Amino acid sequence: MHAPLPITGTRRWWDVLQAILDGTAVMASLVTVQWLAKNGIDEAILVTGLMAVVVFFVAGQVSGLHRRQDSGSADVEMTDVVTTWGLTLLVLASLAIATRYGESFSRSVILAWIFLAPSCVGFGRMALRLVQRGLLRNGVGIRRVAIAGLNQLGRQTAASIAEDASLGFRVAGFYDDRSSRRTHGMKHRQPRIEPQAPQGWEVPESEIAIDETERSGSLEDLVRAARDGKVDIILVTLPMRAEGRIRYLLDQLSDSTVSVYIVPDFFVFELLHSRWTSVGGLPAVSVFESPLFGVDGMLKRAADVALAAAALIVTAVPMLAIALAVKLSSPGPVFFRQRRYGLDGREILVWKFRSMRICEDGGVIRQATQGDPRVTAVGAVLRRTSLDELPQLLNVLGGSMSLVGPRPHATAHNEQYRRLIRGYMLRHKVKPGITGLAQVNGCRGETETVDKMKRRVEWDHRYIRGWSLWLDLRILARTLVIVWKQPQAY
Repeated sequence: MHAPLPITGTRRWWDVLQAILDGTAVMASLVTVQWLAKNGIDEAILVTGLMAVVVFFVAGQVSGLHRRQDSGSADVEMTDVVTTWGLTLLVLASLAIATRYGESFSRSVILAWIFLAPSCVGFGRMALRLVQRGLLRNGVGIRRVAIAGLNQLGRQTAASIAEDASLGFRVAGFYDDRSSRRTHGMKHRQPRIEPQAPQGWEVPESEIAIDETERSGSLEDLVRAARDGKVDIILVTLPMRAEGRIRYLLDQLSDSTVSVYIVPDFFVFELLHSRWTSVGGLPAVSVFESPLFGVDGMLKRAADVALAAAALIVTAVPMLAIALAVKLSSPGPVFFRQRRYGLDGREILVWKFRSMRICEDGGVIRQATQGDPRVTAVGAVLRRTSLDELPQLLNVLGGSMSLVGPRPHATAHNEQYRRLIRGYMLRHKVKPGITGLAQVNGCRGETETVDKMKRRVEWDHRYIRGWSLWLDLRILARTLVIVWKQPQAY
């Protein structure tokens, strides 16, 4: 199945209406419980309700509830609602404690509001979704979409439309004129030799003969359909190198009232983090980019500093005990600093408790293996429990690392794998982390094969594409649960 096109577009009317209904549900639930308690609706209630609406919207940006283009399943959406409301309650409780503003509300009102608000938000979202689906089912708001280009990108575009019913699009067919050219007289020609791609790359589907049965007509047929009012929107998915055909199509369609969009063919590649932007007033789409810009970057950094500082306070005494055990168990320094790649491939020094009898940091570094004689007795325990990583909290406070992100590899390993794995260096578009999405999904320990490293890199790319503060918190929670149970670390 083709994945949805990985690009963030403009918000639809559906998203705006959804946010308005969410805010209304939060405010209305507070007013309702106050009225049922036979208390007056005064200024304090209205101010608290408005504050809750603002905080809920901001929390929705953090959790992804109000940033996600599609709501997914009802279970996932309700989980996001509860998570967003939980973050809202934490902020409101902190403000209430600091200002003693909450003393004017009865406990019964507060308790009832805590449970009623997310229920109203969830019910409102469900009702709106049912209404919209009913309208679309009856043809209200449906727009007929024709796809100019029967290729991989065209199929992916059609799959994306089918997966998001809220778009109100219905695919009217594929139009392409390559098929008739390529199949004409095919019996009298030598068999076509498909182009050979370099290892690790796929042959572009636009270079392979397409299935005639999928084609609704030629580009000329599409122009006639547009002029006759049989389609409302045309999505051009022709390859960018077909400039002549695209220019012909746009020139012919200018004599119609159909809406035309061009879907660039670089979407068939795996994009790291894509968003619309502007360069000197010209529209552009990022292909390889970091998701941590502006508020998102500040939020992640603030969370790193706060949580790392708290972790250092909690682990100060255990770290002193570990340092003493390392020093007494074998000759050598307590800490080991190794050169690794950080943000944007810049070299950083990563701190660890020394767990081996030697400290390798040269051009060739041998990974630790099970039963490795270089590992000390204390080091074996530290590596198995990941306690040797605790000094990296200092890296986090210093800004060279994050609590969550792709795990940094030794410089020698980076230079080795960047030549073997396409897109390997893209994992350095964000700061490296003490733990990451790859680690909580079983990618720990020795990477004795290239396939194992590829799997790590795939998880790292998935983390960058789907980053949110809520995802970081989930990874941290999963790390605490599973790090003691994983046998791969040695």
